[in-house]
Amino acid sequence: MRDRSSYSTPVLVKKLNAILPTQKMATYDAFKYSPADFGKVAVVYGGTSSERAVSLESGEGVLKALRSRGVDAHALDPQQSLMPLAQGLFDSVFLILHGKPGEDGGIQGFLETLGIPYTGSGVMASALAMDKPRSKLIFREFGLPTPEFGVALTFQEAQEIAKTLTYPLAVKPASEGSSVGVSRVPSEEALLAAFDQAAIYGPVIIEEWLDGKDFFVTILGEQALPSVQVQIKKGFYDYQAKYLSDETQYFCPAPISPECEKMIRDISYSAFKSLGGDSWGRVDLVQDKQGKFWLLEVNTQPGMTSHSLVPMSAKAAGLSYEDVIMVIMGHMRDKQQASQIGNYAERARKPA
Repeated sequence: MRDRSSYSTPVLVKKLNAILPTQKMATYDAFKYSPADFGKVAVVYGGTSSERAVSLESGEGVLKALRSRGVDAHALDPQQSLMPLAQGLFDSVFLILHGKPGEDGGIQGFLETLGIPYTGSGVMASALAMDKPRSKLIFREFGLPTPEFGVALTFQEAQEIAKTLTYPLAVKPASEGSSVGVSRVPSEEALLAAFDQAAIYGPVIIEEWLDGKDFFVTILGEQALPSVQVQIKKGFYDYQAKYLSDETQYFCPAPISPECEKMIRDISYSAFKSLGGDSWGRVDLVQDKQGKFWLLEVNTQPGMTSHSLVPMSAKAAGLSYEDVIMVIMGHMRDKQQASQIGNYAERARKPA
């Protein structure tokens, strides 16, 4: 097991600042663009993944928010058809399609092929964030703290990995979200059932479970927003606790010192940028009993439901749900304009 004392906060932050961009204190202008600047917008949500129900709820919230600000927004569910996009019926896309292929780079690549601007991170960042093992390897390369882990295709491989780690363990699908298929495994006897549950979705990640406090940090543009601490009545922050339970408690801003708040925001921002994340997302962490923060994963299309953490964090920063949606749309428009300028410059350099 890795020596957790090796992660000295001042040394870590200094190293990160040297190799990754640092967050900027941004001033958000939710009205930078007029509704007409976005044209006809498709809100893509629903889909066929294990997270369809969450995506439907998130998408309805986004659709309502856009329309409330005068944007010509329309629902589009890939379970029915994406043909309207290929037919050129929309000018831009707000992606709130949880799971595959919404968060793994699939639909991002499709939209880039069509030349349609879309919200959120691009193909590479989306694929890396969805692939938990690869994202954790990148965290390690940047010296970011993440629990020890291994990836198993068979139960025998899971057993071998478990022997190198310390119980309790987290057993979960390598490329799913919303805590789908996740189990806390206290001992070897419980490993098989947990593996079988996670293996339904593909390769399985076996990770050391750090008992501690759950924290979540929203990234919006070039700034990490106030962290959220989540307290569960029993068990862990699973699908039930996230979306169905009324007993889950949320604290935002989190009841931690200013020094810890700065630390968790710095680590989260660096983790997001290390994967190439762009525009918005959420970073999940745990604080162990010694007070150190550990990265679990990055979400490039986090939930926007009534129980979601992004609106909660934004509210603490003085932003309404609708403001967040418009800021995200504004980032999409910024990238679109930058791309157009780049294309013009490229053409100008070419000889006639």
